Amino acid sequence: MAVVIEASVWEPSPALYVFIFFASLFSILFFPYASGTAKPPSLFDHGASPSASSYRFQRNFLLLYSLASVMEGLWSVFGEFELAYYGLRKEKMVLYLCVGFSASISVGSLLGVLCDLIGPKKVCFFFCFLHLLVGFLKRIVPHPSVWMASICLSIASSVFSFGFETWMAVQHEEQGHRQDMLSETFWLMSFFESACLIGSQVFSNWLIGNNAGRSMASHSTAAIFLAVVSLVSLSKGWKEIPYKVALKEYTASFRACIVGDKRIWLLAWAQACLHFSVAVFWILWAPTIVADGREVHLGLIYPCFLGSRMLGSTVFPWLISGISSFRTEDCLVCAFIVLGLVLSITAYDYQEVGMLVALFCIFHAGLGVILPSLARLRTMYVPNALRGGMISLSQAPANAAILLFLVQGKYHNNIGNSTIILFAALGLFTAAGCMHVLKRWGKQPYQNWHKL
Repeated sequence: MAVVIEASVWEPSPALYVFIFFASLFSILFFPYASGTAKPPSLFDHGASPSASSYRFQRNFLLLYSLASVMEGLWSVFGEFELAYYGLRKEKMVLYLCVGFSASISVGSLLGVLCDLIGPKKVCFFFCFLHLLVGFLKRIVPHPSVWMASICLSIASSVFSFGFETWMAVQHEEQGHRQDMLSETFWLMSFFESACLIGSQVFSNWLIGNNAGRSMASHSTAAIFLAVVSLVSLSKGWKEIPYKVALKEYTASFRACIVGDKRIWLLAWAQACLHFSVAVFWILWAPTIVADGREVHLGLIYPCFLGSRMLGSTVFPWLISGISSFRTEDCLVCAFIVLGLVLSITAYDYQEVGMLVALFCIFHAGLGVILPSLARLRTMYVPNALRGGMISLSQAPANAAILLFLVQGKYHNNIGNSTIILFAALGLFTAAGCMHVLKRWGKQPYQNWHKL
């Protein structure tokens, strides 16, 4: 008598989604009371007071940033499915990633400097235009050049990492808004970005349906629509003081304020290590989970990671502004160590799927704390006029390291996945050391930033 063995496909428990949702909701709703705030901040304040003006600015910016986040998420959801649809094999897919990171190194790194010279608003325009171009390319051409799409989307991702934050910080300073709202905007950026990435996955899966050919066209149409809406919003809803910065003056200021400041070197290294570890995670998380032929619903796990990052971002104000506030550097030291331990366990200790998902959720919860914390430190140490160049140039060595590991590890198979993950973990540990040193070298006391 034959014995039939049914293969089980692992998927997360629905209780995990419920826990993340209610934990995030609890953290947001009860924070004003725990911190002693007389009136909970509201994104929907329509009064005429200076506070209301700050909230309107914050609300409008977050709306635009959310549109940009959805555009970023739309193209990333398809992943290998889209590349395979256009006939690319594994080796070509690796080359696709290599071309993208090469573009980020050569062009994306310089766009941060350009952002400071001509103004971040124009660079944000360029971000929307790149998404519009890719949308039209894939909508009109039956078999579009995936290499051109890789270059455009990689450059757009580079702009996304610094352009909107730089623009918000510059506008916040020029319009004289409340300084204590900057930290709030930073964690809300991380929160809304994660929520929009989840929403873009749901939207993309709905567009895919059962007809891949029709879905690719409708997917591009959605990207075109979002890009047009963002461009209209940028042109009509935001004003910017004309930039007249000479390259010579900018170079002198950058050399004096950025290159000559050891504290910013520490901050830049921490940013580079984080950028490298996040890129390594998104490249290797799926192969790690499905190793040994394990069957997993990856599409159901992806929202758990982003939901965990949402939860981590809501913890940020509790850490720096709650009853027992901590220095930003202390929070970063602990968070970087936790992330390094998570990747270390993943690299050299075989785990079941459930444990891996739990570790990766912890990784993203820590990421939700780190992102606004680093943005807060950039506001403390980096002049807004040099912010874009500092962020983009700090990512250049990380992109170069990713490109090296892609070529050696995924294309030539000279380096295993566990070794690449271990290097990412070591980078996070060094980032924790940098934050510890920055605490000793940093501003003492925080002057006007203790309430930021």
